[in-house]
Amino acid sequence: MADLADEAASLDGYFSDAPLEPEPKYPPLNESFDRCVIITNLPKVPEAKYEKLGKVVLKLVSRIGPLANYEGSDFTGFFMPFDKEAGATVGCAFIEYETAGDAKKAIEVLEEYKFDKNHALHVLPHERASHLADVEEEEFKQPEPEPFKEQPNTMSWLEDSCQRDQFAIRHGKETAVFWNDGREEPVLDYDGAREKEAGVAWCEYYVQWSPKGSYFATLVPNRGVILWGGDNFQKLQRFAAPGVDFVVFSPQENYMMTNNNNRNDPHAIKVFSIQTGKCLRAFPLYPSNFLDEKLSEQEKSNIPPPPFQWSHDDKYLARMGKDLISVFDVPTMKLLDKRSLACDGICEFQFSPKANIIAYWAPEHKNQPANVNVIELPSRKSLRQKNLFNVTKCSLVWQENGEYLGVKVTRHTKSKKTLYNNLELFRVNEPGIPVEMLDVKDAVMAFSWEPQGSRFAIIHAENPTSTKVNVTFYDMFRMSEPEKKKGKKKSTGKELIAEVNKVETLEGKQCNCIFWSPAGRTIILAALGDSASGTLEFYDCDNKSLVIKEHYRANQVLWDPSGRTLATTVSQPIGGGHFKFAMDNGYIVWSFQGKQISQQSFETFYQFQWRPREKLFNKKETAEVSKNLKKYEKQFNAFDEAKKRKLRLEETRGKRKNRSAFRATLARLKEIRSNMKQERMALLNGYDSEDESNFTTKEVTIETILSSKEELVY
Repeated sequence: MADLADEAASLDGYFSDAPLEPEPKYPPLNESFDRCVIITNLPKVPEAKYEKLGKVVLKLVSRIGPLANYEGSDFTGFFMPFDKEAGATVGCAFIEYETAGDAKKAIEVLEEYKFDKNHALHVLPHERASHLADVEEEEFKQPEPEPFKEQPNTMSWLEDSCQRDQFAIRHGKETAVFWNDGREEPVLDYDGAREKEAGVAWCEYYVQWSPKGSYFATLVPNRGVILWGGDNFQKLQRFAAPGVDFVVFSPQENYMMTNNNNRNDPHAIKVFSIQTGKCLRAFPLYPSNFLDEKLSEQEKSNIPPPPFQWSHDDKYLARMGKDLISVFDVPTMKLLDKRSLACDGICEFQFSPKANIIAYWAPEHKNQPANVNVIELPSRKSLRQKNLFNVTKCSLVWQENGEYLGVKVTRHTKSKKTLYNNLELFRVNEPGIPVEMLDVKDAVMAFSWEPQGSRFAIIHAENPTSTKVNVTFYDMFRMSEPEKKKGKKKSTGKELIAEVNKVETLEGKQCNCIFWSPAGRTIILAALGDSASGTLEFYDCDNKSLVIKEHYRANQVLWDPSGRTLATTVSQPIGGGHFKFAMDNGYIVWSFQGKQISQQSFETFYQFQWRPREKLFNKKETAEVSKNLKKYEKQFNAFDEAKKRKLRLEETRGKRKNRSAFRATLARLKEIRSNMKQERMALLNGYDSEDESNFTTKEVTIETILSSKEELVY
């Protein structure tokens, strides 16, 4: 006891006299339930199948991310209610994930998920379910439909009686749309006058026509994208896309994709439905794991983002990733068959313009040779594979009708010091998709298909930096005389053989680009760029005629949809640059024969774009029209004559007005003189100066020698 007393004395004053009231610090209570989701529309099963259904649902939701787990609790993050009175499940399940991000992902991935042939899952956040629980039950009342509002006719411009085309230009702060008939100066259609009066900007950035010309999109980065259409370019819809940099329409004009090129924005790319205006899905600028983490920020910034591509019928939207192609089903925007298309080492892919076929190429990868693959969707069936060796680079070029696929292959020798080219030509519509290889000894700088035909052209030279190049034309078919058989007369018909045939070569040309007319036959050999001469060679591949023109510093050649006219432009980006060429900015409109129709210059010129039009005729129908062209000549000639007469009358309107006024004055004066005849005769004592009987007619002949010449003849 003495020891305890001594110890207590030594600790005297050590303890505080304040009363002990401990206040433990608990973590903040999370009442948001942002990690919880509710899955509805599950099958309703009896107690015997409860465990089996629970395992299937638990396996499905666990793929998204780990479920919540609490120490000392039996709750595993999954609960599926069971109604004992009904003897079956109630068709829903409560899920709690470890993170709110996994819960959000589950809503995106599992929404409309086909659980079986009779059940498509519906997933909603807990907060939404709580809100629905507070809604009072009442009798459903059918909402009254909104009054019908007629929408503008977006195809009205095609009803133009003169069959004219349209184009849009951007210069300074102005945006304007013009009519063009291919003969006279373009005529202004609309320049945003209505918006100017209202003090609203019609466009602040670039413009974009839809593929069939139905919609006209103007970009206003602060507001998004605005669609216009109809006779007077009425406002149809606005899409919220802050910072939008460019837009891409789907081929059938059902959807529109916007891009703001912001690497830090997880919603940089948005896909909208044009009819509803709803954003179907948003994507980051780069797919996950596309950029190598080992690269520096500077190296990453030099890698362009992989573009999205639409299928020809708007059914699919595809994007290249690392060793894969992600194909999304539209409009659900979910992965086709819930998985991407595996493509080891893929570098580029292209959709066929006329079929749900994807072509892609991949370099040598994991001891596999480089290869070009042609894949059919949605079956993922490989239609053709072509292995290539010693490949440095490939470029895929589809013919407009999807009949042929050209692959420009750049190869290297074993030492990799020398490069050379060859072309791999796929006949896509033929059984087995045969492939022909065309060796080209020179370096190939450009390759282009004739839009509606089987011909193609290449620019090639021994040295890629040569100023003088050759342009060679090839045909995928060769004309052949049929063999003469004994005892039979010689056939006059010719046969087409599916074999690549060299047509001709144009040597010593100064061009770096080739542009086929949409109607075929005519091709432009152009020297574009700041360091080029701007030479334009209009070449008729059938008549072998050549017309040479020039547009100094031209950097674009743009054909109109009909192939009647084309425009060459000198433009600059809206963001700045090329100001030293401000004196050359503008455009020139030419006929397909090389005749200059119009020229305009602007201090700042940003964009020129023709309005596209849908092609309604197939090859057979086009050939039929060409065959019966004389039948339509009278109709068009009569129209042209009427138009010329109208212009002539318009030009001479002032002269005709003056002539009519003069004749009216002359008739009035004659009438006054006629009324004064009696007074005049009275003053002249009855003499009528207008009576010819008072005059004597005498004929006098006068001969005048203008010159004379004498000749002596011996």
